[in-house]
Amino acid sequence: MSHKTRIAIYDTTLRDGAQGEGISFSSVGKIRVAKKLDEAGVDYIEGGFAASNPKDMAFFHDIRKEKLTHAKVAAFGSTRRAGKPVAEDPGTKALIEADTPVCTIFGKSWRLHVTEVLHTTEEENLKMIADTVRFLKEHGKEVIYDAEHFFDGYKDNAEYAIQCLVAAKQAGADMIVPCDTNGGSMPDEIAAITKEVIRAVGPNVGIHVHNDCELGVANSLAAVRAGAVHVQGTINGYGERTGNANLCSIIPCLALKMGFGCLKEGSLKHLRELSLFVDEMANVRPNRKQPFVGESAFAHKAGMHVDAVRKVSKSFEHIDPETVGNERRILVSELSGTSNVFLKAVEMGLGLQRSSPEVKDILHELERMEKDGYEFEAAEGSFKLLVQKVLKKHRPFFTLEAFRVIVEKRDKDKPCLSEATVKLTVNGETELTVGEGDGPVDALNMALRAALTRFYPGIADVVLTDYRVRILDPETATAAKTRVLIESSDGKQEWGTVGVSGNIIEASWEALVDSVEYKLFLDEEQARKG
Repeated sequence: MSHKTRIAIYDTTLRDGAQGEGISFSSVGKIRVAKKLDEAGVDYIEGGFAASNPKDMAFFHDIRKEKLTHAKVAAFGSTRRAGKPVAEDPGTKALIEADTPVCTIFGKSWRLHVTEVLHTTEEENLKMIADTVRFLKEHGKEVIYDAEHFFDGYKDNAEYAIQCLVAAKQAGADMIVPCDTNGGSMPDEIAAITKEVIRAVGPNVGIHVHNDCELGVANSLAAVRAGAVHVQGTINGYGERTGNANLCSIIPCLALKMGFGCLKEGSLKHLRELSLFVDEMANVRPNRKQPFVGESAFAHKAGMHVDAVRKVSKSFEHIDPETVGNERRILVSELSGTSNVFLKAVEMGLGLQRSSPEVKDILHELERMEKDGYEFEAAEGSFKLLVQKVLKKHRPFFTLEAFRVIVEKRDKDKPCLSEATVKLTVNGETELTVGEGDGPVDALNMALRAALTRFYPGIADVVLTDYRVRILDPETATAAKTRVLIESSDGKQEWGTVGVSGNIIEASWEALVDSVEYKLFLDEEQARKG
């Protein structure tokens, strides 16, 4: 196969991906995801199961109002039911009603499913495949045939599995897609069987695999190596059980490692943005460890690694992070060397030299605090404030005089009430405020914001996006030291802060204060830059 070949990308996030545990898209969210996929240059967008639910049918109706520039929308369905004329089959009629240019249907190719699930004969199953494909072609549809459980079926009885594909091909299917529905096949099996499929039905062959053996990406690429020209998968690998093949890894591997075209020119640099957008629409926390697009994909922690990356980036990075819209991150921890601290100082625009004594001062303070239980990998806001303090450049924006938290339960059937009182000094003025919240930390947050907003209006934009607690020495039971990590956002930037104490409320307060001070630090920097 020529490396100039373009591999068609078929996205099934809105159908197969939505079947994953904890994944759900609103009607508006589905439209927004589809438009984002179209912008990226995905070739096919599978919008849902036509006969499944009203939300999917509403999507097919609503998407027709949008002007997609590249992608074709596909409706998903099955072959006709056994013993049912295709023109009278409810599922087939729903596919026509969806009014999409493409129809993707799945059919059985494993005799176990034919006899034990459909309770029909092998011959009737072949007719079901052919009748449905032919009917959809007669209605002017581009037809993609997904051969469900094909690889298991092939290993059970290769002759019959191939007959199922030939039935679809002879009836007019435009693309034949063998599926590893159980996700149990190995890459060498996928490659060898894909070659046999191409020999039997010609070059228009795709691949659809699941990730049950953590091989979804590897199996998809193996099929392409064997000649497949169409790859199905989902953004971020959403899907049933352990998920589908992850397009966020498949696409850059095809483009950057194997030399194939797959998205619109210039779209690859927006891949991380696409990944995060789909997570947001599904209300799923992004996977930091995800290759290519994850926050940790180009994060460097060991001092020796950081020093090498500073000199020659490819020494510890297999691609330029910006190629996929990501960025290099230098982490700081007890494993850090002066290179880590120096590069973080450069990020902050502090103008330090690698040999500056201040760099060692920062490293020593970092090591001291980490011995006490602090962790700055996910708390860059706190780290940057720490640097400012070591360099004696930190100006406190307010001073805590006192705080008090009351948690009260007035009735066994009613939730607890939390109230916090905070007393601060700001610019020489004393401010005493009260806040109520769902819990003691929420109440403290509300009181702190109420105290500061009059002096610093930008505080009103800050929201806490995550709150995590870790017990550092559980063997000491209730006297254990606690680390609290808080993630905050002002709608433009996100940052993490950390607090450590034997008292969870005090640890939370420390992280809250850093969160607010870091926001004020950012605003002050922005004002200086004009």
